[in-house]
Amino acid sequence: MRVLLTGGTGYIGGTVLERLIVKGHQVTALVRNSDKAKVVRAKGAEAAIADLSDGEAIRKLVAESDGVIHLASPGDETGAAVEEVAVANMLRALQNTGKAFVHTTGVWDHGSGSAITESTPMNAPRLTAWRVPIAERVRTAPGVRSSVVAPAVVYGRGGGLLNLVAAGQRTAGDAPALTMIGPGDQHWSTVHVDDVAELYILALEKASAGSYFLGASGVNPTVREITEAVSQSLGLSGRVQAEPVAHTLERLGLHGEALLLDQQASGETARRALGWAPSRPTVLEDIAATSFESAS
Repeated sequence: MRVLLTGGTGYIGGTVLERLIVKGHQVTALVRNSDKAKVVRAKGAEAAIADLSDGEAIRKLVAESDGVIHLASPGDETGAAVEEVAVANMLRALQNTGKAFVHTTGVWDHGSGSAITESTPMNAPRLTAWRVPIAERVRTAPGVRSSVVAPAVVYGRGGGLLNLVAAGQRTAGDAPALTMIGPGDQHWSTVHVDDVAELYILALEKASAGSYFLGASGVNPTVREITEAVSQSLGLSGRVQAEPVAHTLERLGLHGEALLLDQQASGETARRALGWAPSRPTVLEDIAATSFESAS
């Protein structure tokens, strides 16, 4: 399949790119500059240098493809506006073609919950609330084999939010402890980056129109468990210290609101509908095998 991929130099997107190439797909990766073009070419993809807000370029690239996986986001205050324009142009080019379009949101959009599924109502934090109407527009696009993947907290390959945990403050004294994000009793739904990359490809190849999948492994440790494991890896003997919610919000802002959510999800729908079978080490196993850079 000729696949247009956005975000192919990112943490998840780079892994998706590798898996697409392994599966024999012909990939064109949308990138912003020549340096990023070199990165995707080195992995076996063609590069198309364009901006997500360039409607004419986006529509042309989509028209030349058999399917699209959209993972790119500016990651700043322009994200909502850029995403609105990019998705509108992609859907315009895909309308009534029956081609596949895999879009990205995230499990945070459901808010806190002890048994989150695809049918759990949306209760997104302010950081990600803008994603909800765009995802609904994707799922209801006429004549498009659209699907939406909502990854959980992604880890693996030394990337992801575990580095934010490892960069937490240390308490003073001869036996310093690693400060947690919030009280530590909140759960994080998790998924290995290689497992979620395979979910994107299964959605591209097999998902029916209007599908929605939580990319969650079913492993939902508490932030305390995660931070204790990171503390052990950092040589702090597993010592941790809770952080008042007000301090977390002051330190991390809107991102902190999302990280304070208490979420547990299984990802069962993707297993049943697509045959997805996450098999990589759990987040705690991954931490135990990872060497984090010590910070203070």
